[in-house]
Amino acid sequence: MAAALAIAAGSRAAPASNPPPVTADGAREWREDLRFMASEMEKRHRNLFHTVSRERFEAAVRSLDARIPSLARHRILVEMARIVAMVGDGHTNLAPTRDPRVGFRTYPLRLYLFADGLAVRAASREHADAVGAKVVRIGSSSADQAYRAVRELIGRDNEMDARFFAPHLLVMPEILHALGLIDDMEDAAFTLDVGGTVRTLRLSPAGPAELLAPETDTTWMPRPELVDARDGAARPTPLWLQAPQDRYRFVPLPEAKAVYVQYNQVGDKEGGETIAAFADRLLAFLDANPIERLVLDLRLNRGGNGELNRPLLVALIRARRVDRPGGLFVLVGRSTWSAAQFLVNDLEKYTHAIFVGEPTGGKVNAFGDSSRITLPHSGVTVRVSTLWWQGDERDARPWTAPQVAADLALADYRANVDPALDAALRYAPKASLADSLREAADAGDFALAARRYEKWRSDPVHRYADDAETQVNRLGYALLAAKRPAAAAGILRLNAEAFPESANAWDSLGEAQAAAGDREAAIRSYETALRLEPGSASAADALRRLRAASSGSP
Repeated sequence: MAAALAIAAGSRAAPASNPPPVTADGAREWREDLRFMASEMEKRHRNLFHTVSRERFEAAVRSLDARIPSLARHRILVEMARIVAMVGDGHTNLAPTRDPRVGFRTYPLRLYLFADGLAVRAASREHADAVGAKVVRIGSSSADQAYRAVRELIGRDNEMDARFFAPHLLVMPEILHALGLIDDMEDAAFTLDVGGTVRTLRLSPAGPAELLAPETDTTWMPRPELVDARDGAARPTPLWLQAPQDRYRFVPLPEAKAVYVQYNQVGDKEGGETIAAFADRLLAFLDANPIERLVLDLRLNRGGNGELNRPLLVALIRARRVDRPGGLFVLVGRSTWSAAQFLVNDLEKYTHAIFVGEPTGGKVNAFGDSSRITLPHSGVTVRVSTLWWQGDERDARPWTAPQVAADLALADYRANVDPALDAALRYAPKASLADSLREAADAGDFALAARRYEKWRSDPVHRYADDAETQVNRLGYALLAAKRPAAAAGILRLNAEAFPESANAWDSLGEAQAAAGDREAAIRSYETALRLEPGSASAADALRRLRAASSGSP
């Protein structure tokens, strides 16, 4: 194993291949490209400064402009990508994974951020022994440090979006070198943990970087030149990896009285079945067969034309046998983005769907519909968002979180196990958190309520669930409406203790305590709410009334 992985640095001629700075004419052209980019971004973006301030953006442009004469081409491009990513949305980017004019290369590895860390998913046959290894270091940095460095170059809607793109950037020599992670692009050190033995693999570039398909995640497809971690698995290829290039299909699972529906792209098949025709065919199948469970897989769907989602959405709403609690499941993940996120938003709003997997790469309210800016000299493409898609202005969630967490671990992938589909097929309805706490509150046992709350929050299946505070808050107000303020205060205190930085949790607790006649406790809760959110008018008004009542003022 050591012989296969450890290649001595001196065993080959490897002169440092660090390109010199651009020429004077090149510097002039790159400066013009940079200024054009900044100007056009502001003209075309729906709101360029929604996350980054104008001052910070312009300072970054000025700083790069001053440094361009001292930088090589790849460093200039990486710094331009950093500036574009500062804007803070996924449809605004300068992406080496999308643009052949960037022209970056790749090392002969394919990495993935599994649930248990960054690992080698596939590699060239020369480095087959590295497949399945955990990545410990890249150059001089830990895997986590390397990830944090490349994420700053990624236009992203949330952290899952960054987790999708980062492994592709982490095998690009030009990016690793520009970020200072490696000293020599022709001789990069990847430190790997191979079955508990740490080895260093030294690599040189293997050719142009793989360009990603824009609307479907096809990176999982087998490549004849690569050895994959799934090669040799005893189980057959899991459904989600069998046909990534098929835009939509369904597969009956008669033993489970279920049907698996894979929706990989929001776009009609060219010269083939439309989404509307597919939706009609699916609905007819559901009506004609004893199907009790439908699993819709959106994990490879990176978008398309969002207006085409409607027929599938309507079909799922009309399929009453499966659109019920415990009957409709939606598998989501980091690649579920853009127009696929639109469908997630509607399914969450209009159906009984249970989401399974990991959080989506998109979010309810987001910028989108990118416009392409072609830089005049380099020909590099920069994309900027031109529209604001608002589902609900009150929804500040960074993503849509699954109610049932089912992350993909390296061992699962190697064995052709699909934890998300397995979780959907074996799902058994349980009492909701609110119902469980209500039962304890009805018994007057708030210690039991506290234990149940903690058990629910610590269960790995709820790892991403982001509705605990909302569920408990609604329960508290239901108890208030039932004229049970003491019970409401007991339940809402659990929320304030679980979410001590939530102004809303303390505000709600204060209301229940005031209704229960515990004026001093209510004052303390409202004071905490105002400390956390000084602009809360409701907390300020309630606090003023309580203090006035305490002092006997009219």
